Amino acid sequence: MSAAIDHVLARAVEAGDVPNVAAIAADRDGLVYEGAAGPRAVGQDDPIGPDSMLRIASMTKMVATVAALQQAERGNLELDAPVDNYLPEFADLHVLEGFDGDTPKLRPAGARATVRQLITHTSGLSYWFWNSDIKRWGEVTDTPTVLAGQSSTFTAPLVADPGTRWEYGVNTDWLGRVVEAASGQSLDAYLDANVLGPLGMHHTTFLMTEEQRANSVPVHLRGEDGEWVATDVDWNQEPDWWSGGHGLYSTPRDYLAFQRMLLGGGALGDARILERATVDAAFTNQIGSLDFPASISTADPQTTFGFDAGPGNKWGLGLLLNTVQEPGKRAAGSGAWAGIFNTHFWVDPSSGVTGAIYTQFLPFVEPRAMKMYADFEQALYASL
Repeated sequence: MSAAIDHVLARAVEAGDVPNVAAIAADRDGLVYEGAAGPRAVGQDDPIGPDSMLRIASMTKMVATVAALQQAERGNLELDAPVDNYLPEFADLHVLEGFDGDTPKLRPAGARATVRQLITHTSGLSYWFWNSDIKRWGEVTDTPTVLAGQSSTFTAPLVADPGTRWEYGVNTDWLGRVVEAASGQSLDAYLDANVLGPLGMHHTTFLMTEEQRANSVPVHLRGEDGEWVATDVDWNQEPDWWSGGHGLYSTPRDYLAFQRMLLGGGALGDARILERATVDAAFTNQIGSLDFPASISTADPQTTFGFDAGPGNKWGLGLLLNTVQEPGKRAAGSGAWAGIFNTHFWVDPSSGVTGAIYTQFLPFVEPRAMKMYADFEQALYASL
């Protein structure tokens, strides 16, 4: 049955839809599929594979969320407490209401954002690529995006009052700092000791070694002729802080251990990372009557296309939750997210399946890559 999945991957690379691709999946008993197609870098012979190092970008968010949930279980962190209890400077953030010429119009927030709202992206914080106001704010204030790794990121204003809407943003970068305040450890050290190490994720890191970089997959862009070109696009290698929102590099095999932990209700083998009740809550609607937007327009076409998730989706603790099952795909109540260089994972507790697919290019959610993702998912479920 894996031949059908292999064909999905190979066809996408041969058609030029993606520069390369690796995919992996497991059930509760272990690995059920891994495969890949294409080179690590276009124009070279070295193939991409399940042990290739990739920028997993916002797939980092769920790892940092697990760290926060651990701290809540241990009594060091209260999810419904205001963020400024742990990081007083958060109270200085105002809400951006527009511009007077090039001057941002700011007002005090109507409520104090909570740690839970950071986890659920309902604090009012935003990202430049899906919000034109925050993009313009960065331009008129000469503040670089979060990808620059500079602490000025944390001066970015809210774009809505806390608790009033789902808005994707730098919430998990703030959350990583909350974890540091609650635990008394730097985020890299905390994750190594409490999440990555216990799960055997020894190739997941904020900074690659020279050996890991030699095995990494570069970010690709399309040239003027439409052909893929490998670039040196990367994170700041000397960041001011460890980014809980995007900073990790990993491999498909490494991250599968994390997915299997979630599928296993918080445990993988002898390693228990979270209590089952906490994981169950992660797969439960945490945003009440608010909805995950059915359609999000792009504010920066070089970074991302618009994202059409369809109606009725919710958000759990760090996970996008689908409420409807499409034919031949993941069950309702599955949790998923992605990284901006077109890496995606999902965990389907009802079916007992988890999968992920990886490539490295911009812009995000390019329609042809999304079709490959959907075709992979359908081929996987058909093979089980």
